[in-house]
Amino acid sequence: QVQLVESGGGSVQAGGSLRLSCAAAGYIYWRDCRVWFRQAPGKEREGVSTIASNGRATYADSVKGRFTISQDRAKNNLYLTMNSLNPEDFAMYYCGAKPWAGYSSCEPSRDFDYWGQGTQVLVSS
Repeated sequence: QVQLVESGGGSVQAGGSLRLSCAAAGYIYWRDCRVWFRQAPGKEREGVSTIASNGRATYADSVKGRFTISQDRAKNNLYLTMNSLNPEDFAMYYCGAKPWAGYSSCEPSRDFDYWGQGTQVLVSS
């Protein structure tokens, strides 16, 4: 059974930083694509960033230059380092994953097979 568990959310002031983590259990693919999504109250889900097993990363325009996705394949963990946070980043953040299906499939706008329960990020101005 695949289980993804996010952690690291919290409350910060605008301009602050947070590092989210996603621990994966029961999920092992030699090649895959992992993602961070977020959803703010009353808004649609937004893909934030993806990373392929070879480290190739993509970012939504709204977070480019501020967020960094990374992974520790040995620990099966995924991370999202968020800097220069602003109130527009307030959302529930989710990690996701799926087996590799090509670079065009490893984009924030695509669907993913496995999801976590989310971790809340609050940014105050």
